[in-house]
Amino acid sequence: MKPEFEILNKSLAPFRDALISHPMYAQLQSKKGIALFMEQHVFAVWDFMSLLKSLQRGMTCVEVPWVPVGTASTRRLINEIVWGEESDIGEDGKASSHFELYRDAMIQIGASTQKIDAFIEQLKAKTSLEKAIDSLDVNLETKNFMKFTFSAIETGKLHVIAAVFTFGREDLIPDMFIEIVNELSHKNEIQASQLVYYLNRHIEVDGGEHGPMSLQMIEELCGNDTKKWEEAVTYSRTAMAMRIQLWDGILRSLN
Repeated sequence: MKPEFEILNKSLAPFRDALISHPMYAQLQSKKGIALFMEQHVFAVWDFMSLLKSLQRGMTCVEVPWVPVGTASTRRLINEIVWGEESDIGEDGKASSHFELYRDAMIQIGASTQKIDAFIEQLKAKTSLEKAIDSLDVNLETKNFMKFTFSAIETGKLHVIAAVFTFGREDLIPDMFIEIVNELSHKNEIQASQLVYYLNRHIEVDGGEHGPMSLQMIEELCGNDTKKWEEAVTYSRTAMAMRIQLWDGILRSLN
């Protein structure tokens, strides 16, 4: 692995530690708390897919007539990640995107999907993204999180988008959260098998498959370009800072 990755990882370590040890998790001790968390966090699950599709659009050919774009290795990398994120296997053995898995988990646990559903319907009706976000009745931090995501996409820089995609992943949710969900489930306070499946599946693919693929993708996109590596560091740090603010907003709501 390139030495630039060591610099990048050292730069992100304080942010990663802050996320994993965030005081928000200690407040998620009830069905109401878990539901409130999911009703905000689902928007981060959703915008993750736009980062992914932006990478696919930039690294492969999605036009007709088709022509080869980039290298075959980068095309394979991104298409494998898309295949897993957009059409994984759910708890019931049926194909589903990770976003849809999460939404199903919300329904099972008793969280409201009204806000995310209305938001998706606005986008389907061709409402501008900015207007759709601004009209949401969610935490300001949740709105700012999404706006940052799309500001990264709007740079048009694949290495920037790949960095935000890679270092704002769901493996930043610690084992403690799964333990809380399991404990509430065992007490019959919540039905959460689908949420546990989603979390375990995301951690599994990030650690075992998609994580290494994403790192390889960043390495190929940045190459030996010092400026690209610097931008990757800057945007990765900001992505993690925005995730911390998202958690801060949820903590404030819980309190």
